[in-house]
Amino acid sequence: MKFTKILALVLAVVMCFGILAACGTKPAEDPANDANETADAPANDAKVFKMGTNAAFPPYEYKEGEEFVGIDVEIATAIAEKLGGTLEVVDMEFDSIITAVNQGEVDFGMAGMTVTDERLLEVNFSSSYATGVQSVIVAEGSEIASLDDLAGKKIGVQLGTTGDIYATDDYGAEFVTQYGKGADAVIALKGGDVDAVIIDNEPAKAFVAENEGLTILDTDYAVEDYAIAVKKDNTDLLDDINAALEALTADGTIDSIIAKYIKAE
Repeated sequence: MKFTKILALVLAVVMCFGILAACGTKPAEDPANDANETADAPANDAKVFKMGTNAAFPPYEYKEGEEFVGIDVEIATAIAEKLGGTLEVVDMEFDSIITAVNQGEVDFGMAGMTVTDERLLEVNFSSSYATGVQSVIVAEGSEIASLDDLAGKKIGVQLGTTGDIYATDDYGAEFVTQYGKGADAVIALKGGDVDAVIIDNEPAKAFVAENEGLTILDTDYAVEDYAIAVKKDNTDLLDDINAALEALTADGTIDSIIAKYIKAE
């Protein structure tokens, strides 16, 4: 009887340890399953690069419906991908872009922006990725037939652009009317409020194509290089952008993007 009681007690203790072991031990995880779950999980740490622009400047940046498109948008997207991130476009007035860059509201500014001495005091610029030409739009039959004829005439420009800067320097601020958008300057030209509009050649061609009765002077007003504006103390980003631009130039990406929007004549 005593032996039977002892045997029952031993069995009870063994069963108790078995239950405790079963409850307290976590099954070993399969490393292969872990790897698969990690591979399938979305990458949440990809950098989002914010690009400040003025999306009223075809073919460099404009909207088709709700989508931002254009040369600058596609190049910026390619740069962001090269740097392992994605692009977010932040639309604003052109003359607000450099301020937004310096205040950290955007990572860089890209809007058919020309490198000038004045702008270099505020931001750094990347290598050039495209060449721009400033052109003069006038009404068909206008007495303005050359750049010399602009003296004393009312000139419309987009505020803060190089067209604004150059025209003010060349012809005097009293003869220059600034508009928030290039399209507004063209509307003013059609309405007779200004005699000419100075703006980049590609947008100029788009505006003339859309507005009957306008033409572009044969003589270029200025030739300039476009680059990307970066905050002065953000040298790492500037170096990364320049490296990406170099790679995208070497593999033909930038040329193919420009050719997509600007057809050879």
